[in-house]
Amino acid sequence: MLEEKLQPAFKAPPGACDTHFHVFGPPDNYPPASRARYDPPYAPLDAYLQLAKKLGMERFVFVQPSAYGTDNRYMLDSMARINAPCFGIVDIAENLADAEIEALHARGVRGVRINTSPVAPYDPGRADALLGRIRTLENRLKGLGWVLEFLGPGWLTHALMPTLRKLDIDFILCHIGMFLAKDGVDQAGFRDLLKLCDGGRCWLKLTAPYRFATAPDFADAAPMVRAVAKAAPERLIWGSDHPHLSFADKVGSVQLLNLLGAWLPEESLRRKVLVDNPQTLFGFGKL
Repeated sequence: MLEEKLQPAFKAPPGACDTHFHVFGPPDNYPPASRARYDPPYAPLDAYLQLAKKLGMERFVFVQPSAYGTDNRYMLDSMARINAPCFGIVDIAENLADAEIEALHARGVRGVRINTSPVAPYDPGRADALLGRIRTLENRLKGLGWVLEFLGPGWLTHALMPTLRKLDIDFILCHIGMFLAKDGVDQAGFRDLLKLCDGGRCWLKLTAPYRFATAPDFADAAPMVRAVAKAAPERLIWGSDHPHLSFADKVGSVQLLNLLGAWLPEESLRRKVLVDNPQTLFGFGKL
């Protein structure tokens, strides 16, 4: 594993939070959803916790893997086992009963995913097709202090911006909106992304550069990361995206943490991204 060959290039501050990672249970007990885009690996909680210790992470936000669909059992079971501050982001049907949403809240859930494949080809109707789900979840969840988390290609992020600007609930864009680094910071939609964070409810995850930048060193992501860090330093959070799925043989979480250190060399800024911002967004207790 790539993780074994590297050490963190900087010491994570106390209270550092990994806000985006996945765990996968034994396949016989936790089968994939019928429409899963990939076969789930076996990536149990214990293996992740060993990695998290190496990274210096002390707080955690589990994210439901898309392969499990709305079967959140393994994530919830893992949240119950972890002996550390943690929350979770689930996938649910928008018409899930109120009592079940309240039960999820009691178990530490604080958000819902709205997913489209990051490699989905352009579809002019996709943004409109998502609108009903977005509005329903917004209205049902905003009183709970939950977030909506969006994953999708950059063209979809751009198409959703009129809707995102009007949301009355905090929301997260994974992988800084999935705008492709090869197209630069002046591409259509990216400048709008920076404005979206200005005084709004948008949060950006500095996650998975392998999904939008060029391997092996993802150097073309650096200008984008610096641009969002300059425009919205108080709206950025970081996640390992462990176990990296189809990229697992090409990248490791330690490498990604070290990239964060290279992109954000200022210790005070890294503390914002790793500690202060997730504490504000998810409501972790004060250190």
